[in-house]
Amino acid sequence: MARLIRGALVAIFAVLVGLGGTMPAHAAVAPSPSPTVELNDACVNPTDSYGVKRVCQLDVQVLAPVCDNEVPKLRYKVVATGTPNTKVTITWINPSGPDVVYADLPLEGTVNWPGAVQDSSGRGIDWPGWTQKSDGSWVEGDEFDWVRPSVNVLFQVNPEATVSVGYPPSSPSCNTNPPGEEVLASNTTTAVLSATGSDAGPLAALGAGLVVIGALAVALVAIARRRRATS
Repeated sequence: MARLIRGALVAIFAVLVGLGGTMPAHAAVAPSPSPTVELNDACVNPTDSYGVKRVCQLDVQVLAPVCDNEVPKLRYKVVATGTPNTKVTITWINPSGPDVVYADLPLEGTVNWPGAVQDSSGRGIDWPGWTQKSDGSWVEGDEFDWVRPSVNVLFQVNPEATVSVGYPPSSPSCNTNPPGEEVLASNTTTAVLSATGSDAGPLAALGAGLVVIGALAVALVAIARRRRATS
């Protein structure tokens, strides 16, 4: 009997040992899925996970042609909605030839007008739409004629926007044309009067009237003296 019990225990032990060898030491744990991060890039994903349409647009908030140190420039500021992009590409659209492209610019800044050339000090020495001859004189016409009097400019951030902008005019203090080719000094007085709110028209008319009245008075006095002399 003791032998039978001992044999049964040995058999049970062997079975347990065999089962233990086939079981893994640690149970495998499935990794939890990573949370999905959805970028608010409406220009790439026009709707969110709920199907709601998102905003993708570009606002041109500043668009100012300026003259700086005899150089025609464009001051700009764009605000992009619905994109993580922080750079803008500015394309000056040539209707009949290659465009002029300024890439990877900040969303706010100032750029030279295509065809404008500066010297080492930053002063303008050549202007779009003009060519300097060997004798130093200037004639109208060059490969940048298309940027004046106005030009379409494309701002691309993804989104994008196209606007039309006029070439900046010269002033008595800053030329956007070769020196002497556009003289505004003769209009300086009129411009100042207009800016200060003065009205020269009525004053000029009053002055002319006083001159006429004075001339008539002198004539009447002369006639009266002649009549007295003859009498």
